[in-house]
Amino acid sequence: MFKWLLERISRIILRYLHKPVWRYETFSVTSPQILESYLQPGDVLLVEGNQRVSSIIKFLTQSTWSHATLYIGPHAALGPNNEKLCLIEAEVDGGVKAVPLSKYRKFNTRICRPIGLNPHEITQVINYAINSIGHQYDMKNIIDLGRYLFPYPPVPVFMRRRMLALGSGDPTRAICSTLIAQAFQSVHYPILPEITKECVTTSAVGYVEKEIYHIRHHSLFTPRDFDLSPYFSVVKPTLESGFDHKSINWKTPERTNQS
Repeated sequence: MFKWLLERISRIILRYLHKPVWRYETFSVTSPQILESYLQPGDVLLVEGNQRVSSIIKFLTQSTWSHATLYIGPHAALGPNNEKLCLIEAEVDGGVKAVPLSKYRKFNTRICRPIGLNPHEITQVINYAINSIGHQYDMKNIIDLGRYLFPYPPVPVFMRRRMLALGSGDPTRAICSTLIAQAFQSVHYPILPEITKECVTTSAVGYVEKEIYHIRHHSLFTPRDFDLSPYFSVVKPTLESGFDHKSINWKTPERTNQS
């Protein structure tokens, strides 16, 4: 009885969270064709979503980006209409799945690229994500997001990241960055690690201060972390294609006749 009620409440919240917001501003939309030309396997594609759940995530993380996907390139299977399912993502309404680039053709996006991974490590990251396809998450996690149905909950800035990791299960699994963080952590690639300094004794110079990297728990990662990470470069197709500001055809302001 209780399980049935829990699932019903979860589905009501889910329907509410996945309704689009009234107004969505597009300022950096790149076509799927151009994105595909510049994306490389292992790239993270960030998306600014237009759903209510996107607004909650953007508020809690104080970021433009509310969703993250992993580009798998030639590892993609073919889906309906022979579209390549080249993005792996995790969503609260469907778990982990592969989707085409065209899904985000009308959304603001950003490419974040890991630096220094060899082909074998990239394949490991991609395989981790592909092997997770089909994983379903407990519907009770949706209720955790339901706590933030208010547009501006009274949550101090320093607590917002931690609050995303609270709840009965692992509510941040509803935020795709968890899966992607685990994929990169499987090859020990840093995103935003915690860094501490410790004194180490050496025979040559005595005490030396050494930086120690600590893996941050995957439940604390959010989409913006890939944008902020010093270990991911931001790839902008407009600049990569040879942007020349002198080629812009600016509209000349119309002059008004004054009597």
